[in-house]
Amino acid sequence: MTSTRDLEGRTALVCGASAGIGRATAAALAARGAVVVGLARRADRLATLVAGIRAAGGDARALEADMDDPEGLAAAVQGLDATVLVHNTGGPPGGRLLDDPPSKLASAFQRHVLSAQVLVQALLPTMTASGYGRIVCVTSTSLREPIPGLGTSNTIRAAMGGWAKTLSGELPPGVTINTVMPGFTDTDRLTSLMEARAAREGTTPDAVRAAFIAQVPEGRLADPEETAGVIAFLCSPEAAYVRGQAIAVDGGRLRST
Repeated sequence: MTSTRDLEGRTALVCGASAGIGRATAAALAARGAVVVGLARRADRLATLVAGIRAAGGDARALEADMDDPEGLAAAVQGLDATVLVHNTGGPPGGRLLDDPPSKLASAFQRHVLSAQVLVQALLPTMTASGYGRIVCVTSTSLREPIPGLGTSNTIRAAMGGWAKTLSGELPPGVTINTVMPGFTDTDRLTSLMEARAAREGTTPDAVRAAFIAQVPEGRLADPEETAGVIAFLCSPEAAYVRGQAIAVDGGRLRST
C-alpha cells in the first residue's frame, strides 16, 4: 500500500465494500488517509472490513444499504459529507441477451445507473462547496468490447459509460468523474460466472478459468488490490486533470485502443 496520505481529512463513500474490488478499494483509500464509509448489504462483512481498517490505523464506518432500492439509498446517504465516491456494485447474472426478460434489464439499470444518479445528486453539493470531488465508476471491459454470455451486463455497462461521460462535461471544475474497467479479476463474482459458464457449456470451472487466462497477455487473473490502486489514484489530488476517461485494468486483454 502507498505511504501517501493525500486524502487525509476527506470522507470516501465506497459502494460494494464488503467484498472483492470494493473491499480492496476501501482499504486503499483508508491507507491514503480517507475516512472510509463502506456501503453494502451484508452487515457482518462490513463489520469485518471496518475492524480491519481500524486495526491497520485507518478510520472507517459501515453503512448498510441496498443499491437495488433508490429511495432507501438516498435516505441512507442523506447528510453524508463525502467528497469521494466509488460507485461499485454486483453485475447481473450471465446469459444471452435474447433470452433475458425486460425485467432483468430494468433491474440491472436500477442497480447501476439509477443508484449512481442518486448518489451523485446526494453528494455533489458537498463536493461543489469544498471545490474537491472524485467520482469513480467501476464497470467492466465489456463497456468497450461485449463479453459473450453477459448480455444484460454488457448493455448496462455501456449505459454506465455513457452516463459517466455525459456527466464529465456537466460537473463543475474540481469535481471529476472517471470509469475503471476491470478485466478478469480474482473475485467471488468471477468465480460464480465461471461456474455458470461451465454448467452451460458442459465443462469445468477450471477449464473456463484457463480459457479466460489464455486471453490475457499478462497470463493471470488480476488481484483486486491492483484495480483498487488505480481507483485510489483517480480519487487523489494527483488525478485532478484526469476527467471523463474509461481506464482498463485488464492485463492487456482488450484488443481495441
